[in-house]
Amino acid sequence: MNRVKVSKLMAYILRHSPEEFGLKPDREGFVPLNELVNVLKAIYPDVTGEFVREIVENDPKGRYEIRGDKIRARYGHSFDVSLDHEEDTESRVLYHGTPRRNLGRIMREGLKPMKRQFVHLTTSRSEAWETGRRHGRDVVLLIVDAECLRRKGLKIYKAGKNVRIVKRVPPECITLAV
Repeated sequence: MNRVKVSKLMAYILRHSPEEFGLKPDREGFVPLNELVNVLKAIYPDVTGEFVREIVENDPKGRYEIRGDKIRARYGHSFDVSLDHEEDTESRVLYHGTPRRNLGRIMREGLKPMKRQFVHLTTSRSEAWETGRRHGRDVVLLIVDAECLRRKGLKIYKAGKNVRIVKRVPPECITLAV
């Protein structure tokens, strides 16, 4: 069974379209784990609860969270959820990879969540680069001053192993990596 394909389907369902699959998330985005497994089984018949737990435990970015008998995506939602993540008060520098074609707009307007609830940043240069590459080959790496965000009253949250989320990033908190 293809772990990557199952994980991508889990991300789509839990982040964007649980209702499309008959799931009803609670306020925090959790759905019953057994219901998600049944949805996944309809497409990948060999999926088990144990397989889903392995995906969650081994996900390099910490995309998912299981609490008791429920599961959710930790970030990336395009529908309204109430996340209870721990605030990141330690990071000083964060990164964001994006196609070069977006650079002018970003440097004028800053980073916005677009169709998501939050802007996604990372503590890892290489992860930022990889994320940017998903949207094109000509990628720029942006450096975000976390202290600048905090001075502007913007809270940074730990959403995954290296993933940090913030409501927006003003342009004055961004510099271009060289």
